[in-house]
Amino acid sequence: MSESRVVLLKIVGMFLVILAGWLARRRGYLPEATSSILSRIVVDAAFPALVFTQMLRTVNADVLRQDWLLPLLPLPLVAVAYLVALAVAPLFGGREQRNTVLFLITSPNWVFLPLPIAEALYGGAGVRVVLLCNVGAQLALWSIGVWILHGKISQALKNLATNIGLWSTAIGILLALVFPGLRDLGNLHPPPATLGGMTGAAMFDALSMVGSLTIPLSLLAIGAQLGAVPIVFRSLPAALWGVVFARLIAAPLATIALGVGLASLGFHLPLITRMVVVLVAAMPVAIVCSVMAERFGGDATLAAQGVFLSTLLSILTVPALFFLVS
Repeated sequence: MSESRVVLLKIVGMFLVILAGWLARRRGYLPEATSSILSRIVVDAAFPALVFTQMLRTVNADVLRQDWLLPLLPLPLVAVAYLVALAVAPLFGGREQRNTVLFLITSPNWVFLPLPIAEALYGGAGVRVVLLCNVGAQLALWSIGVWILHGKISQALKNLATNIGLWSTAIGILLALVFPGLRDLGNLHPPPATLGGMTGAAMFDALSMVGSLTIPLSLLAIGAQLGAVPIVFRSLPAALWGVVFARLIAAPLATIALGVGLASLGFHLPLITRMVVVLVAAMPVAIVCSVMAERFGGDATLAAQGVFLSTLLSILTVPALFFLVS
């Protein structure tokens, strides 16, 4: 099966899970309090467990020497999207929405949507690339993103210090390098012979099971949050269409053009890294943008609508862009 077809099937499948969360919110099965708890479980438990076990399972000294640039890759992606946003923003909406428009265009969904697609295409290597890129993405979101929205980054930097996902990534990488034998904890065939080995393997297996909840729970949480978004297709603001056009089409195409230009100069990324970068660049607006817009003085309604509409239309644009590149 071609890669673009895998992307199409995977993103449609994910959207069906998002739709289930949306219907559950609309029917009252997942009220606001419940969906908020669901999001907390994903952010504070499932995702850190996934990151920790994946880093411990896949990272070694050779991999780190090869992939040390991955946490820096979000910076050029954000820069390209920001330049696109500066060009698009004056054409859609008023000045009062300008900062929110810039923020939404420069903030794709870095992890929860591209992660299952990368896993389906490239296995553990694809997951590792997404998670390592997410380190730089979190740094960019809570510094550059907050600066775009509000002009102040002091609180954002404090939030970075308590970001459980970043700490889980760092600890997983450190343990994988210092104690490479821990990688064998994930192999239960044959099971460890010693009591200590069995205990460690059981703990690793438990963390792996918790981490495996990340994708389905995050998709349900996204759907539940989108279920509370007021959106009437007959009266959508011009700024929203500008966000969708720039986030799903203009910014990804600009990123692809940059990659082609760098390749012509002799700068080549590994195949999996290159395709994951394209995948992330094509993603819709990150779900966290609506929360951050409300917190840092942006247009929360526009942000929520941008998440909803860009996620819906990404069913068409993401496979098309991936097909174009692959």
